[in-house]
Amino acid sequence: QVQLVESGGGLVQAGGSLRLSCAASGSFSRIYLAGWYRQAPGKQRELVAIISGGGSTNYAESVKGRFTISRDNVKNTVYLQMNSLKPEDTADYYCNVQIIDISGHYSQHDYWGQGTQVTVSS
Repeated sequence: QVQLVESGGGLVQAGGSLRLSCAASGSFSRIYLAGWYRQAPGKQRELVAIISGGGSTNYAESVKGRFTISRDNVKNTVYLQMNSLKPEDTADYYCNVQIIDISGHYSQHDYWGQGTQVTVSS
């Protein structure tokens, strides 16, 4: 069982910055793959950024050059640094992880955080 706790959301003016955190706890060996998703009102959830176990990253076109995903493997925490925020970044942001279990096996189960709200005012 893995629990994810997100933090760092809030209200910010356009052009501002926020840093989201996703702390994982529970019974597992390490985080394998981690990503941030977002869902705006009336829209489908979309992938924002993803980071592999080796540190490779990939970003949605809409956030490239503005957002940075990173991870701290000691703290089992994933971050999303968001700079130059735009009103269209307003959404609920969700952390997603896949883990290596305590037996050393990759688990295909997706774990989701509860979401943190980001509101960017114009």
